Amino acid sequence: MVQLLGRDLRWKPLLPYMINLRSRSYQKELLDSDNIPFADIRQNMKELNNINTLLGGHAVSVKGLAKILQYATNNQQLVICEIGCGGGDNLLALAKWCGKRNIKAKFIGIDMKETCIEFAKEQCTALDAEWITADYLKAAFPTDKPDIIFSSLFCHHFSETDLGIMLQWMRAHCSKGFFINDLHRHPVAFYFIKFITRLFSRSYLVKNDAPLSVARGFTKKEWKNILKATGINQYHLNWQWAFRHLIIYINE
Repeated sequence: MVQLLGRDLRWKPLLPYMINLRSRSYQKELLDSDNIPFADIRQNMKELNNINTLLGGHAVSVKGLAKILQYATNNQQLVICEIGCGGGDNLLALAKWCGKRNIKAKFIGIDMKETCIEFAKEQCTALDAEWITADYLKAAFPTDKPDIIFSSLFCHHFSETDLGIMLQWMRAHCSKGFFINDLHRHPVAFYFIKFITRLFSRSYLVKNDAPLSVARGFTKKEWKNILKATGINQYHLNWQWAFRHLIIYINE
């Protein structure tokens, strides 16, 4: 009895930090709020770029692009569009990869937050890019359909219904295919990112939203159900390090 009580007492301080991830969270992230100061957005974007670089998030996006290009080669200039582009770090990573392989590419970044687009323009001066401040559903492309549309760490901001709308929009507006790089809801991912952001982050947005993003993420089964409900049956869905899902759709 004493031993059991001792165990209970040792675990009691941890109870406020325990979370049930069997179902996804619908709690809004701080970044979804309006009127966030630009300095706070800047710090958030810088730290997200570091996290994506160190934990392989950009590498997952590169895999998505490379997979589509295996089936859809083109000697003309590619047009690659990211919805929810944030600070543009994903586009920079893809531009670097294309540059090393002499792949001609032009980029489009869409984000509804003017502060994110402003930061992206500052960071991506060397990028051949068009920047659109709008809800992606209302965005007007400067030319024809982009060859490839993608999103990274964007889908978990949406409900299942809105995500289905997004998938249909991406399929309708790409000429070659689309891919999605997003978080896998898992306790290891949640507590790991919570721990490292507590230690190293100087952004209240990152400290709050990084673990919450994991809690708002989707499992593989949930992705399959959403894709099926959307009518997308031919796709690639693979787990990636570190706790990501990569979904790829290729136009036949």
